[in-house]
Amino acid sequence: MKLSMRHKQIIYGTLWGDGWLQKTGERNARLRLEHSAKQSAYINWLYRELITIFQRPPVALTRKHPQSQRCYKYLRLQSHSSPFFGDLRRVFYDTQGKKIVPREAARYLPSALTLAIWYMDDGYYYHRDGSAHIYLPAYPQGDLERLIITLREKFALTPNWYCRPDRRGCQLNFTGTAKDKLFSFIRPYIIREMTYKTPYDPVTTASENAL
Repeated sequence: MKLSMRHKQIIYGTLWGDGWLQKTGERNARLRLEHSAKQSAYINWLYRELITIFQRPPVALTRKHPQSQRCYKYLRLQSHSSPFFGDLRRVFYDTQGKKIVPREAARYLPSALTLAIWYMDDGYYYHRDGSAHIYLPAYPQGDLERLIITLREKFALTPNWYCRPDRRGCQLNFTGTAKDKLFSFIRPYIIREMTYKTPYDPVTTASENAL
């Protein structure tokens, strides 16, 4: 599997976000991406960027919510199986198959592009209070602290973290100058269809010029 540095930066971003690595053998794994039908522009952009790793274009599927019984449509991308993804699975997952913050976290947050992919996957902007958030799995406290240290040392970003009392999920909270600095890094890489997750920019709108 021939991958450029840009390919790897995008793949790492999906793994910090919603990307899932499925074990396919003793050493191999494959990448699976799933997004709602409303985010079709984003998943199609990921397909074009990483076209050589995927088996086919995004496939439309329907899933029923187990509690509400409501059906919703989503799109799935699935990569070819490879040792590259097998190695990444051992970095991003523990031995029980639960996502973790990599020990060498900075290595897997190499650029603002990776940060932007992560934000497009799991980020949200509250226009009412002007704050940005990145939703996380229920990482243990040590993982969260390692992630905060990495963001500070790599990007000089200083978010706070918060976990729900039931420990079903956590989040990074960016306010004030931390929020402004986050968007100064990622805005050039946010595709037009995902700018609803960003503050309004009166000078320019985020474009695909830098992509």
